[in-house]
Amino acid sequence: MKRLFPLLGALLLSLPLLAQQRYTTRSASIDFFSDAPLEDISAKNTQVTAAVDLLSQQVAFVANMKEFVFPDGLMQAHFNENFVESEKFPRATFSGRILNLPENGLPAQGVVPVEVEGDLTIHGVKRHIKAPGTLEMLDKQLVAKAKFSVAPADYKIEIPSLVKEHIAKSVAITVYAVCAPQIAPPVSSQTPR
Repeated sequence: MKRLFPLLGALLLSLPLLAQQRYTTRSASIDFFSDAPLEDISAKNTQVTAAVDLLSQQVAFVANMKEFVFPDGLMQAHFNENFVESEKFPRATFSGRILNLPENGLPAQGVVPVEVEGDLTIHGVKRHIKAPGTLEMLDKQLVAKAKFSVAPADYKIEIPSLVKEHIAKSVAITVYAVCAPQIAPPVSSQTPR
């Protein structure tokens, strides 16, 4: 019994360390850019929810489609109404795993190249993707970055022939997230009766 209390104490003290393996944010950003001969198209969403669990190597993002802001209001209206149909498909999601994460965890300093693999769902279509990215610890926050391309046609986003020349066949996506450690709830010192 005397050995049980120190063991239990050590376990309770390690809980915050385990919690430090989970990082979240509600202000990650996703930018996209379409380089086309007639007109470049770009938009940014800075209200993306992200969660990264270094222990399980899981990662997830949720972006509300109506939160993408374009330089041109008309472009934004066409994006939501005609292309991604935001009323019908309000969110884009990604759920996957971080590959090639160092076995001994992230170093206290420095950028670590990783790959992320999982399911990206846009416009109600789920596709498996793999993308290069980086992770870095900065001031106890986890900075995650990734850059990849998607083809609107792969997600059944139909481009009207009138504007087909305005939109590239592939759109560059950049993801940037600064995630804070998720703190475990405090452990009560009172014994339940």
